[in-house]
Amino acid sequence: MTDAPLILWFRRDLRLGDQPMLAAAAALGRPLLPLFILDPETEAQGAAPKWRLGLAVAAFAEALEARGLRLVLRRGPALEVLRGLVAETGAAGVWWSRLYDPPSVARDTAVKTALKGAGLEARSFAGHLLHEPWEVETGQGGFYRVFTPFWKAVRDRPVPPPAPAPDRLRGLDSWPMSDRLADWRLGAAMHRGAEIVARYQAVGEAAARAKLAAFLAGPVARYGELRDVPAVAGTSRLSENLTYGEIGIREVWHAALRRREEGAAGGAESFLRELAWRNFSYHLMHHTPQITRSNWKPEWDAFPWRGDSAEAERWRRGMTGEPFVDAGLREMYVTGTMHNRVRMVVASYLTKHLLTHWRLGLDWFADCLTDWDPAANAMGWQWVAGSGPDAAPYFRVFNPAGQAEKFDAGGAYRRRFLAELSPDPGAEALAYFDAVPRSWALRPDQPYPAPVVDLAEGRARALAAYGARNA
Repeated sequence: MTDAPLILWFRRDLRLGDQPMLAAAAALGRPLLPLFILDPETEAQGAAPKWRLGLAVAAFAEALEARGLRLVLRRGPALEVLRGLVAETGAAGVWWSRLYDPPSVARDTAVKTALKGAGLEARSFAGHLLHEPWEVETGQGGFYRVFTPFWKAVRDRPVPPPAPAPDRLRGLDSWPMSDRLADWRLGAAMHRGAEIVARYQAVGEAAARAKLAAFLAGPVARYGELRDVPAVAGTSRLSENLTYGEIGIREVWHAALRRREEGAAGGAESFLRELAWRNFSYHLMHHTPQITRSNWKPEWDAFPWRGDSAEAERWRRGMTGEPFVDAGLREMYVTGTMHNRVRMVVASYLTKHLLTHWRLGLDWFADCLTDWDPAANAMGWQWVAGSGPDAAPYFRVFNPAGQAEKFDAGGAYRRRFLAELSPDPGAEALAYFDAVPRSWALRPDQPYPAPVVDLAEGRARALAAYGARNA
């Protein structure tokens, strides 16, 4: 046994409850040094997620401060920072919660090898997922490639109960130097959009729990029918909090299980299925890490995707002339998120009506979404494009007009974000023009653009290209 300090390296686990690493560390009674590192892998994130990460780090630092601990901030390569802190504090080990995207896996593997080679304890914990990606196997011992059998395998699989936040945490007698979060300028790339997007963020563990409670008290009962209607508050909106670990996935799972048992059976079951879909995306990213950048089905490598173009730029700016598509892209610019049904329509329009490579859309979402998740983003784009696992049939081309008629029949969602289509646009529709770069020279009094492509012609072109590939 040792009383040497233990470094707790926090990343996307910025909470006190449902935190296996922290619970295990608190039980030891050793001095704890909470640490957040702005390393090259973290700095590589897009504008919106990096800005939102800064908000999460600030909230978590306050939560630790209330427990008598400090969150030490350091910038630089992770191994270099960790070695430096070990030398400064006499720490005997480093613990962290696992991440699963390829850059994080490579970094963490190198860190663990180096620290153990130096005689230090280096230990990783579960905590980001319901089940570790390698724990769920098919009857033949392989991994699942299709979601439905995966869901059947995990639906009743035990999930560990969430541990409460530790009552006592022991800090250091003397704290090492820490960077100032403001000096990192994590929101620099957001420019003037940060002030607008900030209005829609629910930051920190308490806010995430309040959001979960509100969802389970009402909307979850009709989740199965309302989750596809973007004009109503029919979803949990927990994606941003799960992204930064401001609430534990196991806490959410068990809370939803209780609601299913209490009477909200259908809606809660649908919600649990969506939580499992999140796990499925990580299951696939672990077993096939190329999914984040390459076609999951290599036979799609020869498909004649278009690269960047003026049409793709109109898509990025929410100026395609298709109201349902443009409303979704503008929602993302104003709020930092986009309704999931609309994400599918927006992605289908880019990859099928415009025949543009899914990576262009994936990268735009990675720059603009405050709830950006590496596994879910890759899975979603490849599913819609047809190149990924469990993909939609190649002949499924979402018709934006038909989708709008079905899921936004009264036009409330489109009016909410499209100023040009209303004689008296609301604040959110106008906010888009205050959030976008000035270099785009967009004004709400400009005429709404004509469609980039006729929907019928775009669909026919997509079916011809996809059909040729599948011939």
